Amino acid sequence: MAGELPKPTDAELEILTVLWSIGSGTVRDVHTVINQRRPAEYSTLLKFMQIMTEKGLVEVDQTERAHVYRAARPREFTQRQLAGDLLQRVFGGSAKGLFVGALSAQKTSKQELAELRKLLDEYRRGQR
Repeated sequence: MAGELPKPTDAELEILTVLWSIGSGTVRDVHTVINQRRPAEYSTLLKFMQIMTEKGLVEVDQTERAHVYRAARPREFTQRQLAGDLLQRVFGGSAKGLFVGALSAQKTSKQELAELRKLLDEYRRGQR
């Protein structure tokens, strides 16, 4: 669809996750967080973030010497986008298949199951 944001790659999603957690930050800020988890080259992250700006995944404030980046869309938007893509590509549009696949992929806590039941009840009643 025209105007639709591209789906982030795994590397881009890692950067977005950092930006969602810190709100906004410089390449150095993102590098510091990612480098705590795994080795990462500053120049590689800079290039990714420049590409992400061109793709519309992040926005950049260039008024200061150190450019400040932030995610262009909230986390929930990207989660819905990726879930919808997964639903279509892997589960043939079957929400039941996606739901069962997610539940069988790893152990689900009783609290999460209760929350899922509540969400399903809300959807059934048309509250979502």
